[in-house]
Amino acid sequence: MSTILKRYTSKSEHMNDGFYYKFILPDKSIADFVENIGMFHNRSDKVKEVVLMPDGRVDLFFLKSDLAPFQITLIGLETVPEQRIIPPHTLAFKVSFKPLGVEYILQTSVASFLNSAKILPKDFWDINADDLKDFDAFQKKIALKINEVLPNKIDERKCKLFELIYASNGEIKVETLSKEIAWNSRQINRYFNKQFGLSLNAFCKILRFKASLQHIAKGKLYPELDFTDQTHFIKEIKKFSGVVPSELLKNKNDRFILLSVLKEQ
Repeated sequence: MSTILKRYTSKSEHMNDGFYYKFILPDKSIADFVENIGMFHNRSDKVKEVVLMPDGRVDLFFLKSDLAPFQITLIGLETVPEQRIIPPHTLAFKVSFKPLGVEYILQTSVASFLNSAKILPKDFWDINADDLKDFDAFQKKIALKINEVLPNKIDERKCKLFELIYASNGEIKVETLSKEIAWNSRQINRYFNKQFGLSLNAFCKILRFKASLQHIAKGKLYPELDFTDQTHFIKEIKKFSGVVPSELLKNKNDRFILLSVLKEQ
């Protein structure tokens, strides 16, 4: 595997009313573990209201602001939308992990803080407040650390499991997965609940929602994935975002950052 993040394959960058964000995709060699490395900075004197939506990722945040000292937080998987306020002059760098990254890079379980977060030691991965002065330097330091802890061997069933789940945008049944990877469906669900705090089915619905956001970002307000009908589609979108698809598309004041990112990709 690569020892550093080479050149990045894609990025999203945006600023609106003093709120700046940037997300960069990692090298393919670690793409099974890391979805992106990013940052946001509320440079204004006003609070920034955002809505966090379930996206199937576990975020490792390195954050500081005028109101709070440097802090490292690990946010577990989310199953419901949550409104957040980002205080003025808040700066945060983050690493977004896929499920395999939680187990093999972070080497932990996030089951105990579903829809919640855990404060980590301030010396975690040897990142400190000074590292938030330069995003490029931060990326390189994170990349080196990830490559230091890359496992030599990964359970092939788990690799195939997530490969199939992501390839289908979550539209695959546990029975099908069980046959494809020769892993008992009960054991698969036990693994998900123990490691991530939710069932495989619940995780797949989140991925289907996230895939639907890509369509909504293009103005497609009807189901293109395996929803029963338009009513079911609207219900599921509202469940995970808090609003109906037409309202989500408006995305006033870039409240739904994930949707803003998808629009630019």
